[in-house]
Amino acid sequence: MRRSTVRMLSFWAVAAVVGSVGATASSAAPVLAPAPAPAPAPATSSPPPVKTPVATGYGGAIASVDADASAAGIEVLRRGGNAVDAAVATAAALGVTEPYSAGIGGGGYFVYYDAKSRTVRTVDGRETAPLSADKSLFLENGKPIAFDEAMTSGLGVGTPGTPATWDTVLGAWGTKPLRTLLGPAEKLARDGFTVDSTFRSQTAANEARFRDFPDTAELFLPGGKLPVVGSRMKNPDLARTYEKLGRGGVGDMYRGDIARDIVRTVRKPPVDPDATRKVRAGDLTAKDLRKYGTLSQAPTKISYQGLDVYGMAPSSSGGTTVGEALNILERTDLSPEATSQAQYLHRFIEASRIAFADRGRWVGDPAFEDVPVKGLLSQRFADSRECLIRDDAVLKSPLAPGDPRKPGGGCGAGGKAAPTTYEGENTTHLTAADKWGNVVAYTLTIESTGGSGITVPGRGFLLNNELTDFSFAPANPAVHDPNLPGPGKRPRSSMSPTIVLEDGRPLLALGSPGGATIITTVLQTLTGHLDRGLPLVDAIAAPRASQRNAATTELEPGLWNNRPLRDELEAIGHVFKLNPEIGAATGVQRLPDGRWLAAAERQRRGGGSAMVVTPTGAAG
Repeated sequence: MRRSTVRMLSFWAVAAVVGSVGATASSAAPVLAPAPAPAPAPATSSPPPVKTPVATGYGGAIASVDADASAAGIEVLRRGGNAVDAAVATAAALGVTEPYSAGIGGGGYFVYYDAKSRTVRTVDGRETAPLSADKSLFLENGKPIAFDEAMTSGLGVGTPGTPATWDTVLGAWGTKPLRTLLGPAEKLARDGFTVDSTFRSQTAANEARFRDFPDTAELFLPGGKLPVVGSRMKNPDLARTYEKLGRGGVGDMYRGDIARDIVRTVRKPPVDPDATRKVRAGDLTAKDLRKYGTLSQAPTKISYQGLDVYGMAPSSSGGTTVGEALNILERTDLSPEATSQAQYLHRFIEASRIAFADRGRWVGDPAFEDVPVKGLLSQRFADSRECLIRDDAVLKSPLAPGDPRKPGGGCGAGGKAAPTTYEGENTTHLTAADKWGNVVAYTLTIESTGGSGITVPGRGFLLNNELTDFSFAPANPAVHDPNLPGPGKRPRSSMSPTIVLEDGRPLLALGSPGGATIITTVLQTLTGHLDRGLPLVDAIAAPRASQRNAATTELEPGLWNNRPLRDELEAIGHVFKLNPEIGAATGVQRLPDGRWLAAAERQRRGGGSAMVVTPTGAAG
């Protein structure tokens, strides 16, 4: 009864939201074939393309943070490509328009629902540490180096996984050649995209770093100045790189000229001679790139309110941590009729706290660590942890982890507590669906905003600083840390691309950027939609809270400024701090009448872009 009631409320709420809305690619959407170099564009041009946060219709859907990128994916769908093809085209375009969040210098996780077989598959395209790395990678004289020093360095660069991911998924499930799918992004890089306020502000936040690397400064600080809102930002080097990969395949990133340029750049970062910044070299080698491979593996899976929730298994902690938290919440009726907003947030916060305590102790790269995935996702283990939650008190952080290998016997707190280590907060996420019912949730990243800050000379892309996702040293020397560096090891991630099925068919797909806040963003959006009855676009837009086994819970302004709500939660022991922005989700949903709904942010990161092939009301 609870599940069907919420679904019915959600469907009619969605209908009210999208009844008059239909967004699709404009007539200026990128074409699929690479075009000749155009005449130079003026310094200033048209305003940024319009972003629409929700769209509904037929033929497939795309949701991303950027209108040009979403349009690239829609054009692929319109020309007969499937969701995998569209996801690669969208991701390539994001490498142009969102270069500080993602690109071929980074990595990510790809979750795919195949409509024909009704199965969910995943690809781990996470970056890897050099084969020479060990636990002392970020130590000097036995102590961790400064995080800022690791962030802007060759030392933090892992072997990129994004090009290999594209090659893997297209080889397994795609229908179009890579050259065709890179066409829109290649054209976008050559012709330029319109700079918006978010891009300018992100550039400004990195200006000091970027100026220390001549190639980065030349690309992102045109004429030595911050890019002007409304101007065209071109990247001819990246256009040529995409053309090269499209013509010869992604192997050049791992064995050819581009690979040699990456290794040279990491081992001897091209720093301005006048820079005072200490930039450490990395130890990435040609062998590291040659040995890189993606991992095709089974997804995580739990049952929540009669639905099957699929996510990314380790090396990501997203699937296990979202899954455990949902299992903890499974036995609580979180509907608005049964639970007030304060009670809902209390339960959500405490479930997050517990799941993060267990994540910190147990989740790392399974090639190096014995990760008890089955135990972490068992309902029995969740029940043994759920009983720690009280309605009139708050658990103290850092909370000790439970032992998923021994879930019985009272409330399962055991061992010693360790605080959650730092994780960068930038990434991007896209979701795609096609007319055949295939669905993709794809989260990709270069880690920090602007990654390492180092552009590969002549290639037009930033290198990641993903290795800073490792723990530099154990947070508590008395507690085993599964996320210390190692040779060829994948650093633990919080990326949480998620697909939800109902009776074997897709209900929705979802994901977000935001470092460790990705997990809480996905969890809150899922419960906001499935339990609280919010339309997906409203669940994405709702003000967020994020608790990650810390003494304080972060709140966005919409919750922070709700004084009566805060008073009620603080009265039982919650401690809060303000976070201006948490995550930036996108999702797609299959409506009961067969239409697709695409949803993105209304405001975060300047708003997102939701598009469908044929909007409701159009022919077809």
